[in-house]
Amino acid sequence: MEKLTWKEAFWGGPGPSRKRELIILYFKGFLMGIADLIPGVSGGTIAFITGIYEDLLNAIATVNKEVIFKILKFQWKTAAHEMHLKILLPILAGILTAIFSLAKLMHFLLNNYPIPTWGLFFGLITASILIVGKDLDKTHKIHSPGNIAWIVMGALVGYALVSLIPVHTPENYFFIFLCGVIGITAMILPGLSGSFILLILGKYEFITGAVKDPFSGSNLIILLVFACGSVTGLLGFSKILNYLLKHFRKNTLAFLIGLLIGTLKKLWPWKEVLESTVIRGKMRVLREQNIFPTDMSLDTLFVFGIMVLGFISIIIMEYSSKHKRVSG
Repeated sequence: MEKLTWKEAFWGGPGPSRKRELIILYFKGFLMGIADLIPGVSGGTIAFITGIYEDLLNAIATVNKEVIFKILKFQWKTAAHEMHLKILLPILAGILTAIFSLAKLMHFLLNNYPIPTWGLFFGLITASILIVGKDLDKTHKIHSPGNIAWIVMGALVGYALVSLIPVHTPENYFFIFLCGVIGITAMILPGLSGSFILLILGKYEFITGAVKDPFSGSNLIILLVFACGSVTGLLGFSKILNYLLKHFRKNTLAFLIGLLIGTLKKLWPWKEVLESTVIRGKMRVLREQNIFPTDMSLDTLFVFGIMVLGFISIIIMEYSSKHKRVSG
């Protein structure tokens, strides 16, 4: 098998057969990367609504212990041939491009224009809930008692998670590795934001700060340790998710819908701060409540317009993705 060329090893594996399809996967990965930067928005949600979620989980599952052993034995072409590289590489490249190129922009928008930015995310995720619900309703009635129970359970878990208070935590390498494991686990779950989990763990700004300037000081080591944790979590948890979707698809989808519904609390743009404190020189919100805007000013109408735009864009994206899958 090692007599294969790199070209044969790559194109001989499962996945897209045309360069145009690779570019589309890269673009979807880029959208996932944007989502993964934002506390409260899940890259897994983007993968789900663009129709690549289960393909991605299947591709990750091909990175098994046999493939890892072949990599360690320098049988790289054989390993590449057995992995779904035509799915993994363009998606990973898109995610990394977004994270390293847009980290500063996301910080700028969330710090300077928080209400319209969260309004956009609220519209995106609201549409995502309808799409995931529609997918479940195709084969299993979403309003059945069993599905309702799983949806409620997921909503309670999602609501509880986004209600947690960000805390101060250690900055040693073991904890950074652990953050990578936990963060990537959340990141691949539709509705559960890896970035928000990092915020809860007190490491969102720490990690994104390293991303913004990766070659300064110990930032590169921090990112490598975090990446090792992410890979460990990804290879382990993705297999669990893949198993659940194959054997308990109805229950898993219903629970994921609930997660999306529960996390909407975090995404609602208008909030009133009830309690705050200063942690490491920065103001942190301890308790807040969602409020409805009392004035219908141009700014408020603009935010509602942004919500609608986000909602429509996801519906169009899902329709386009479905049309391509049918025509393909």
